[in-house]
Amino acid sequence: QLQASGGGLVQTGGSLRLSCAVSGRTLSGYSVAWFRQGPGKEREFVAALFRTGGTTVYADSLKGRFTISRDTSRNTVLLQMNNLKPEDTAVYYCAASSRIILSSLRVSSSWNYWGQGTLVTVSS
Repeated sequence: QLQASGGGLVQTGGSLRLSCAVSGRTLSGYSVAWFRQGPGKEREFVAALFRTGGTTVYADSLKGRFTISRDTSRNTVLLQMNNLKPEDTAVYYCAASSRIILSSLRVSSSWNYWGQGTLVTVSS
């Protein structure tokens, strides 16, 4: 089970850190990711952390502002979001998979487990 939290209302230029607590399985050995879905938009890839080697992948438009990481001691996935913009407003979802391959990280249908989402609202 994945439980996302940390969303809220923030002004343009502000920061938020999202957390995804994983229960029922050990996070090591799993690739993890964040996706988001804005109002009237399709779900889009944000960032992923591959299960081996520490490889991270980001949406091109978010590089430099968002950072994905994992805290294995707390079995938690983190997404640090800086310099937030109104277009970052969305419901953010965490995902996990033990079988996903590197080339499929950006594809939402390739992920097996999903959290319930946490809402981030950036005011202008």
